[in-house]
Amino acid sequence: MNNKLKTNVGKITFSWKKCIWLYLMILPTFFIEFSKITIEDIGLNIILLFLTVGIGHSVGLHRGIIHKSYKTSKFFKNLSLYLFVLTGLGSPISWLKQHYYRDYWQNRKDCPKYFQYNHSLSTDYWWNLHLSFEPNNINRYHIPKVDLNDPMMRWLNKTWYLHYIIFMLILSIFIGINSMLIATCLRTSIIILGHWYIGYASHKYGYSRYTIQNADESGFNDVILGLISFGEGFHNNHHSHPTSAKFSMKWYEIDFGWSIIWLLSKAKIITEVKSQRGNLKSTAILHKTLNWKLPRI
Repeated sequence: MNNKLKTNVGKITFSWKKCIWLYLMILPTFFIEFSKITIEDIGLNIILLFLTVGIGHSVGLHRGIIHKSYKTSKFFKNLSLYLFVLTGLGSPISWLKQHYYRDYWQNRKDCPKYFQYNHSLSTDYWWNLHLSFEPNNINRYHIPKVDLNDPMMRWLNKTWYLHYIIFMLILSIFIGINSMLIATCLRTSIIILGHWYIGYASHKYGYSRYTIQNADESGFNDVILGLISFGEGFHNNHHSHPTSAKFSMKWYEIDFGWSIIWLLSKAKIITEVKSQRGNLKSTAILHKTLNWKLPRI
């Protein structure tokens, strides 16, 4: 492995599992007959994105389980975990751990290079989608035992890929191979690559309202990336209010994840929703004006 990635807090190694899964999703998309895409295909994929990325990833795993920004029933929690698996992003426990590792180090000045963003897009593509970090001491990250030992999380950790493959088989039977590839391989490729790119871009460019003191990363906001990612592109808002269920702060920041949460709270499916009020991170310092960082042309 590249010497500049070496760290005394864990091991960074090539991940065959991540690599094989990524290209197993990407390669079949070359066999899709795009001329045969129907309105039904488009409608199905919009619904699947809403369910899997919106509810499963953004609302369920990210805001609900990882950041504890609301309370809900065991049924809805388990449902959102299952929907997350159908994104094709992988194991919920793996994502939970990596999120805690990344948050821990990005909120420090001694952040390992693997978790920094002082490198190119192509470098980040390799590091983020082909390498993995295993800590020497997992206890330092204070990952809740209730999550690590959650029966549904542990079951899906072992079987997530089987559920995805079964999903593919069911779709191929009912809607055909071409439509199945669109709803699985193409959709998942877009989700994986989209999630990676939004994570990279919203730590590199955009505008910010806050600086997180003594942290390697404060993040940036991007109106377009936030719009297409259920609010996940508003990273500076999120870094400064990490326990808030709402990632947007202004009218022009459209956070569909928050819209889902608002609807679910009105339906009493989730309760005790945390907002930005009273949840500003203690080390977040407000700028007098918006701080912009744009890519060099």
